[in-house]
Amino acid sequence: MNRKPVASLSLDLDNQWSYMKTHGNPDWKTLPSYLDVVVPRFLEMVDRLGYNMTVFIVGQDAALPQHHEVLRSITRAGHEVGNHSFHHEPWLHLYSEEQIEAELASTEDALEAATGARPIGFRGPGYSLSETVLRVLKRRGYYYDASTLPTFIGPLARAYYFMSAKLTPEERAQRMKLFGTLKDGLRPLKTYTWRVDEERLLEIPVTTLPLFRVPMHVSYVLYLAMYSRAAAMSYFRSALLACRMAGIEPSLLLHPLDFMGRGEVPCLDFFPAMKMPAADKLSIVEQCLSLLGRRFQVVSMRDHARHALASAHPRERALEVPGLAG
Repeated sequence: MNRKPVASLSLDLDNQWSYMKTHGNPDWKTLPSYLDVVVPRFLEMVDRLGYNMTVFIVGQDAALPQHHEVLRSITRAGHEVGNHSFHHEPWLHLYSEEQIEAELASTEDALEAATGARPIGFRGPGYSLSETVLRVLKRRGYYYDASTLPTFIGPLARAYYFMSAKLTPEERAQRMKLFGTLKDGLRPLKTYTWRVDEERLLEIPVTTLPLFRVPMHVSYVLYLAMYSRAAAMSYFRSALLACRMAGIEPSLLLHPLDFMGRGEVPCLDFFPAMKMPAADKLSIVEQCLSLLGRRFQVVSMRDHARHALASAHPRERALEVPGLAG
């Protein structure tokens, strides 16, 4: 029996147009896509490593028939799909309850049509979350949320983003909680449950470095590798060791741009590490994922939720998480 602690692996499948939209580039409206490039790359890597993972998909992409084949390849490979909102607007916390309901329902229907699976997990775009979002998730039968990033550096990341973006004052106001606030750094690193109208909803945070609360997801490692690959990998090894020592079963996050490099998406060159050759980035990503598998049993978010609930208080255990057919 595998006695290694659990670690979940997920990818937010933000498409090219969604990054352009958040950055204030009006050309996003033509919905440019790199899904046909990115999806085969990450599927090939996790298949080679023997991992199952969760892919959070944007409803707008799933609603377009031209994406159905590449998105269905995710579930055909045995991976879980999650809800990443329909319009991918990181100001989801500003939506009314009716708007959130429509946002989730539209994505659920589009995901089922495109992939054959209905989501039971949610991650807000840009880690956007509110009590209203949690209430609607619980009402719609979701088993877990994965929208929190417990770090203090959210405002710094937002400031960097604003410096490179061309946004109107209204657009800046919409994005004022992009990447979170300082108080998000005080949130738990381990799984926990939200109390929602006298019921409970499981939260699986995106893991940050214990104690210091700085990011450890792969995009951050790639940013460090721009200066020193050796230092970046040393940091990641130390982060995994810190998780083991603190008894934290990490949830590691990937992004599409982790699998793309120099010259492949010129309009997104402002992102850190996008001037690194794709082959170098892929090598670093695979090294990170290999290290994760040496120290932890790598599972999907759904299986992480099952594991967390199985070891929780009886009241939380009653949330039993269904399988792919559920």
